[in-house]
Amino acid sequence: MKITDVKYATIGNHPVIRITTDEGIDGIGGAEQSRNQPYFKPQIEYYKNMIVGLDPTDVERVLLRIRRVGAFKPWGSGVSAIEVALWDIAGKALGAPVHKLLGGKIRDKVRVYNGNFRTGFDGYQPEDFAENMKWMKALPQNFSIIKQGIAFHGSPMVKHMPDFHYGEYVADGMYGNRGVMTEKGFNITVDAVIAMKEVLGDEVGLALDCGPGMTASDTLRLAKALEPYHLMWMEDTITGDYTPYVHPDYFLQVTPYTSTPIHTGEQVYLRHGFKDLIEKHAIDVVGPDPFDVGGISELKWICEFADLHNIQMAPHGTADGLIGVAALTQVCATLPDNFIAFELPSGKPEWWWDILEGIEDFKVTDSHITVPETPGLGISFRVDETKQYLKEEDAGFFDD
Repeated sequence: MKITDVKYATIGNHPVIRITTDEGIDGIGGAEQSRNQPYFKPQIEYYKNMIVGLDPTDVERVLLRIRRVGAFKPWGSGVSAIEVALWDIAGKALGAPVHKLLGGKIRDKVRVYNGNFRTGFDGYQPEDFAENMKWMKALPQNFSIIKQGIAFHGSPMVKHMPDFHYGEYVADGMYGNRGVMTEKGFNITVDAVIAMKEVLGDEVGLALDCGPGMTASDTLRLAKALEPYHLMWMEDTITGDYTPYVHPDYFLQVTPYTSTPIHTGEQVYLRHGFKDLIEKHAIDVVGPDPFDVGGISELKWICEFADLHNIQMAPHGTADGLIGVAALTQVCATLPDNFIAFELPSGKPEWWWDILEGIEDFKVTDSHITVPETPGLGISFRVDETKQYLKEEDAGFFDD
């Protein structure tokens, strides 16, 4: 079997690829919705010339051609998408689900958490966070873990609260806010977390998405103040994940001195970016995203390496779409017991649920997805239904 083409399309703000072969078997992969669009297509065109003619079932051999020219997010998205699509082809060719090719599943159901399904805030007071949490707790997926943005991460505090921190509000998602929190800002953050925990009780775990942008001293002060509330983790607190390098020494000013778990990793590319974080025990929980880290086998390697160091795994996945749901389910079924849960992506627009064959097998019940046994990723495009959503420049996406 040989790769004949690597095709690209944007379907409902979701960059996707389709790898075709001379035996008529294809595979699909994707990147994060919206943000990676300007970067993604040129990456795919560049990598295509390196891999056409290779056997797609020799996944590692193909990746050796392209992995070294990827980089920190978003420059790892092309490699990641190709890797996922290769596993899809390999599974279909062998008539086996991807989890079988990754060593087989050790769990029949995979836990997911909610960091994605949200409603708006009416304000920035603790009672507003409590009301927001009531809405998420009542979702039909019955999530057992919910992640909420506070402080510098998607929070109304930094945007609307006067004097939240010693700095000016920057309304630019590509360059976020950072700085020292005022005492007033710190106290209202603690009160908001307490209000959310009162809603969730001990039935639902609470994780916090905090930045990046917090100082190490503010992070430690907040982590210690929240120790009585048994948080699942505090994520992306300190700048050092959202840059083209990782700062384990920053996290080492925090992690050894608190029982609140510290989490990072969604922007990091390849295992090399996690090496110091894990070996130095700079964090307690790693959170690679399969669509940025280099793919699902790379995520599995990182999880196993973390397990050797008693570090937990909670993969990122917010904007990975329904292809991401399938990819994450397949790999997380095979991970060791340091796996906690993966962040459930959503299918937006809703018609994504109509254009993917097999996606109904990945619906969430009581915060879990039952692992399908369908070959490959377990999903495929319904071609006729999908064509209506293709842009004019992507009209040949399904041509062989």
